Amino acid sequence: MRASDHAEMNEPAALTRRIRQRLFGSLPTVREILFGAPLWGVMMAVSALAALYLRNGAETFQLRSILVLFFFGGVVSWPCALLLGRFGALGRRRETRFAAFFLCLTVCTIAATAFLFAMDYRSFYARWHAPFGTRIWAYQLSFTSASAVYQFVVMGIRLYLPLGFAALGLTSLWLAWRMPDQQR
Repeated sequence: MRASDHAEMNEPAALTRRIRQRLFGSLPTVREILFGAPLWGVMMAVSALAALYLRNGAETFQLRSILVLFFFGGVVSWPCALLLGRFGALGRRRETRFAAFFLCLTVCTIAATAFLFAMDYRSFYARWHAPFGTRIWAYQLSFTSASAVYQFVVMGIRLYLPLGFAALGLTSLWLAWRMPDQQR
């Protein structure tokens, strides 16, 4: 066996090792999660409150539920967004790091909040669904969850504007600035 053949056989192992090292280097610390997650959650709840206040003076029957939903959506999304953002930003230039954090914070925050909304939506409609584990139940769960996510995307994303967008930009800029400049 030639040396080049041996190197090709080890290429998947080397790739796996590099991905594992990159993932390990991207892990947020406990301190970053314990302080960052509640702070991001508060920013998302304040964003929803500001949007509701600008729209109708925050006069809505479900104000507390909406604020709790947006708070926990931010809390749940923070660790995942931080991990994925760092994974994409590690060893990149500052503007690429900004873009990675901006994208990951956006997608993870919307996805986490939509998921929590879907679970709340599902718990309301569960009393009319078939018994757990049946095929009908699986269809009902799937379509109820998909409907809830669609409803959140149509009506809930507006509550991230204008403050959530500003918080997203500033937080992404801060996270990109904190990472050291490294070239590959």
